[in-house]
Amino acid sequence: MPDVSSSASTPELNALFNTVQDHFRQVIVPLWQGPGWNADMALPVEALDAKHRPLPPQRYRAMACARQLYLFSSLMGDAAFPAAGERASALFRSLQRHFHDAEHGGWFYSIDPQGAPLDTRKDLYTHAFILFACAHYWAKVREPLVESVLNAALEVIAVRFANGDGLYEASLDRDWSPLGSGPLQNPLMHLAEAFLATLSVREDAVTQGALLALAAGMQQRFIDRRHGVMLEKPLGAVDNWFEPGHQFEWLFLLESSPLLRGTALHGSLDRAFDFAEQSGVDPQSGAVSAMLDSDGTLRDGTRRIWAQAEYLRALTLRVDNSARLQRQLQALQQHFMHKGGWYECLDATGAVSREDMPSTTPYHLATCLSGLAAYFA
Repeated sequence: MPDVSSSASTPELNALFNTVQDHFRQVIVPLWQGPGWNADMALPVEALDAKHRPLPPQRYRAMACARQLYLFSSLMGDAAFPAAGERASALFRSLQRHFHDAEHGGWFYSIDPQGAPLDTRKDLYTHAFILFACAHYWAKVREPLVESVLNAALEVIAVRFANGDGLYEASLDRDWSPLGSGPLQNPLMHLAEAFLATLSVREDAVTQGALLALAAGMQQRFIDRRHGVMLEKPLGAVDNWFEPGHQFEWLFLLESSPLLRGTALHGSLDRAFDFAEQSGVDPQSGAVSAMLDSDGTLRDGTRRIWAQAEYLRALTLRVDNSARLQRQLQALQQHFMHKGGWYECLDATGAVSREDMPSTTPYHLATCLSGLAAYFA
């Protein structure tokens, strides 16, 4: 990532961006090259404590492996990370070795600390991240084996998870029998992200059609009719809510894609941005709340670093002045970054409520910094 120098920014914003980026590159990424890496399993540990010690292992998730594969794929070719390619290769092999279900196809959700299958359900969220990571890794290496895994992920998603109306089941049993999960917002968002990643590295008419059908299905079944926000469950589900972080994450995906920018779904999320921001972002601190009712009533005021990162990334496509962007980047730095890494969660008052550092979070920080770098380009 180059240093910032653009008329879209100010010297103060430039310096702040470079400070946050340096913290990511010099403090956070090395955590997963050293103490966060289980060399015996060739997997990232699930989380580190505040002193960089691995938390006692309970499981290893395929999704965490895939997110780290994306992280190190994104660093390949960067002179500051000469071993990124070796690490990405190890993570790709581990996905297949530890998590692939040779009997039924697809990938397990998790394995136990000894490497035996633990949660053997087939999870759309997991499969979306495997597709996403393989697309980014294949873009760097162009190896046939990587593309074959990418194709296998696409096929199993289309054949096993698809429910016939453009949407997909969130979870199935090991043998692909239904569990009654129905579609859920979050895995579908990451599937859209994975489809976009696939289309960014190759022409693929089938995937393009699936992405457009997914966007149409989300518009029909998940968009609140009053405020236009994206709900977490389909319309009519009991105990539904929306998460501002997911509004901002969806908006970035939709607005940054020429294919999706003109869809009805993009129109809904674009119109709902102000409502999500006004109801879900504290105007003084810039803190993004975790959960709200569809009318904007607060349900959970927890502040999570991933939601802060997604709000910041969305703002790169929404603002035409640097002051607002600088305020949010400063909020991320001041409230969530510390000299040893980051704080995963703050409570509604801003006090630290989780000091552990999960291996999944650098994915959000990397995509946020990538969006900021594009803003300044």
